[in-house]
Amino acid sequence: MTTVRAKKNLGQHFLKDQNIARKIVDSMQAESVSEVLEIGPGMGVLTQYLLQKPNFKTSVVEIDHESVDYLKKHYPELSERIISKDFLKLKLEDYFPDKFAVIGNFPYNISSQIFFKILDYKNQVPEVVGMIQKEVAERLATGPGSKTYGILSVLLQAYYDIEYLFTVHENVFNPPPKVKSAVIRLSRNSREKLDCDEKLFATLVKAAFNQRRKTMRNSLKQFIKDEPLKANEIFNLRPEQLSVSDFENLTRLIQAQP
Repeated sequence: MTTVRAKKNLGQHFLKDQNIARKIVDSMQAESVSEVLEIGPGMGVLTQYLLQKPNFKTSVVEIDHESVDYLKKHYPELSERIISKDFLKLKLEDYFPDKFAVIGNFPYNISSQIFFKILDYKNQVPEVVGMIQKEVAERLATGPGSKTYGILSVLLQAYYDIEYLFTVHENVFNPPPKVKSAVIRLSRNSREKLDCDEKLFATLVKAAFNQRRKTMRNSLKQFIKDEPLKANEIFNLRPEQLSVSDFENLTRLIQAQP
């Protein structure tokens, strides 16, 4: 097998520019981990450079059986560390008992789901380097006040520092996607846990942004039981105006209701 056919239903766009592949791998600092998991390696354009790094062990997770066969043939040293499964259904603790970093040219159709899953393992994943759609990368990295600031922006920024590293153009992929791509790096911040109920925090963030044109007073009315609480100025704001700390404060206010 000399090549793998890109499958539209898997959102596959194979990177063919070696310089960009090397640059993505070199963007990974991976200082506090001995293991790295690559999501969706395809034909191994990133994998080949990951395997050259002596300071960590690389594993890959790949749902496409054709890609798995290709990787086994071309990277035999990787054979024992290929997880031929769906990343979104994986119990990562079964494969990684300790901390591990994540890297990949993430399939665009599931990139948001990948980040939600990483949040579930935030205390095990100190770093993520991922190539995703440019507009999604901008959304994740942007701060309050932007129209692109949303649910994942807040939830990820609560636990990670997010850097937009560089833009990648369509012509370096086969087949070329219809949109530009970008590489971002997530680095786990020092916040071990939020200063509020974390489940309620996530619920309130999602509820607020699901009605982002409304003020917090209207979008969260089902959570406001205490009538005087409605007078608090924070409820005059719309969700894109609130920082992570503001959402923490909001959660504490709702928690503290009599």
